[in-house]
Amino acid sequence: MNLADHLPILPVAIPALAAPAALLVMRRRRELAVGIGFAATLAQLAVAALLMARASGGTILAYAFGAWPAPFGIVLVADRLAGLMLVLTACLALIALLHAVVTRADRKGWHFHPLFQFQLMGLNGAFLTGDLFNLFVFFEVLLIASYGLMLHGQGPARLKAGVQYVAVNLVGSALFLIALGMLYALTGTLNMADMGLKVRALAPADQGLLRIAALLLGSVFALKAAAVPLHLWLVRTYAAATPAVAALFAIMTKVGVYALIRVVPQVFGEGAGAAAWAPAPWLWPAALASVVIGFAGVFTARSLAEQAAYAVIGSTGTLLIAVAGWSAASLGAALSYLPHSTFTTAALFLVADVAARRRGSFADAASPGPEFAGRGLAGLMFMAAAIAATGLPPLSGFIGKLLILKSAAALPQWGWSWGVILGTTLIGVIGFARTGSAVFWKTNAASDTPHPPETRRDLLAPALALACLAALAAGAGRASAYADAAAAQVLGPARSAAAVLAEGPR
Repeated sequence: MNLADHLPILPVAIPALAAPAALLVMRRRRELAVGIGFAATLAQLAVAALLMARASGGTILAYAFGAWPAPFGIVLVADRLAGLMLVLTACLALIALLHAVVTRADRKGWHFHPLFQFQLMGLNGAFLTGDLFNLFVFFEVLLIASYGLMLHGQGPARLKAGVQYVAVNLVGSALFLIALGMLYALTGTLNMADMGLKVRALAPADQGLLRIAALLLGSVFALKAAAVPLHLWLVRTYAAATPAVAALFAIMTKVGVYALIRVVPQVFGEGAGAAAWAPAPWLWPAALASVVIGFAGVFTARSLAEQAAYAVIGSTGTLLIAVAGWSAASLGAALSYLPHSTFTTAALFLVADVAARRRGSFADAASPGPEFAGRGLAGLMFMAAAIAATGLPPLSGFIGKLLILKSAAALPQWGWSWGVILGTTLIGVIGFARTGSAVFWKTNAASDTPHPPETRRDLLAPALALACLAALAAGAGRASAYADAAAAQVLGPARSAAAVLAEGPR
C-alpha cells in the first residue's frame, strides 16, 4: 500500500489531531489556535480534493484499520459520492470559519475551534465509513460537537432551542441503536457491503423483522434530514445558533440525505425481499410536504435567520423529491442540486448576520429599519442568495431544479412533483421579495441610525458562498456529469462490495 492509499484516513485524522491541539493553546495563544483551525481545514480541503480526483475515474478506495479483514474490521470507503461530500464539507467549513473569526464570534467561548474540528471529524467520518455501527459513532461525534456549537455564545434562546435539539437527537440515536441491533441479529454483520449480500439470503420468516429495521433506519435518517413531520426541531435550532455555526449546520440535514442514498441501495435494494426499497413509499410524500412547509415558512418568516432555516427545510424537501425516484437520473439530479442547496442556505444565514450587525436594535427582523452602512451591497448579496434559493436563473439552482423536474417527468406521480416544485418556487420568490424589500430597501424614519460596523470584512464569507454558487453554475456540465457517475456507482453496489470485502481499490 503506497502513501496515496492512506488518503481515506486523513479527513478523520486531521481534525481529530487539530481539535486537542487547538484546545491546548487556546487560552494562552488564541491566534495560534485560530491558525491551527484554518490550517487543518485547508488540509482537509486538499485531501478531499485529492480523494475526489482519484475517485472521479471510478476508483473505489477501501481502507481497513489495523489490517483487519472486512467485514470484521473498521473500513473507510472513498468513492465518487464520498469525495463530493468531503469537498463540499471542507469548502463550507472554510467559509463558516472565516465568518466566525472575522466577526469575532469565535471569541464568545473558549472551545469554538476544538468543537468546530470535532464537528468536521464527525461529518467526514460519516461520509467515509463503510459500516453502520461506525456511521452511528460518527453521527454521535458530530452531534455532540454540534451541541456545544449550538450553545456557543450562550443566551436563553439558545439554551431553550439546545434542549429541544438534544432531546430530539437522543431519541433518534436510541432508534438508530435499536435498528442496528435488529439488523445485526438478522445478518450477523454491520458492514454495509456484507449486509447487502446477506439480506438476500434471509429466510422468509425474517423478512418482516428486516422490513421493520429498514423503516426504523429510514425514519432516523429522515429525522437527521428534517423531513416533515420530523422537522420541528430545525427552525428554532438554526435560527438561534450563532450565524457562522448555522452556516456550517447547512450540511447537517444533508448527512441524513446522504445516509439514505448510501444505505438504501446498498442494503435494501433489489433482492432484499420484503424490505426492498422499504423507505420509498413514505419518502416521496414526506418530501412534498417538506417543500410546501419549508417555502410556506419562507413566506411567513419574521426574521432573516428564521427565513433561512425554513429555506433549509424547503431545499432539503426538493432534494428528497429527486432521491425518492431511486433511479440513476433522479439520484444524479439530486446530487447536482445538493451542493447548491448547501451553499445557498449558508449564504442566507451569513447575509442575515451582516444585516443584523448593522441594523442595531432591529437586528434581522423582517421589517423596515434604519439605513445602515453597506446596505446596497448586502442587499445585492441577499438578492443573489434568494435567486439561488428559489432556483431562478442564472445561478446553479435553476439548473438543479430543471434536472429534478426532468427526472421526475419519468415517474408516475410527476404531476404532483412538478406542481409542488413550481408552486413553491413562486411562493419563495414572493416571500424573499417581501423580506428583502423590507430590510434592504424600505426605511423606518422613526428609528435611530445605528453605529457603522467596525469592519466590512464580514461581507467576505457570504461573498465566497455566492462565488461557489457561481462556480457551480459555470461548471454545470462537469458537475452534472460527475453527479450522474456518482449516482450510477451508488446504484451498482456490487462493485463497491467487491472493493470493500477485498479491501483494495477497484
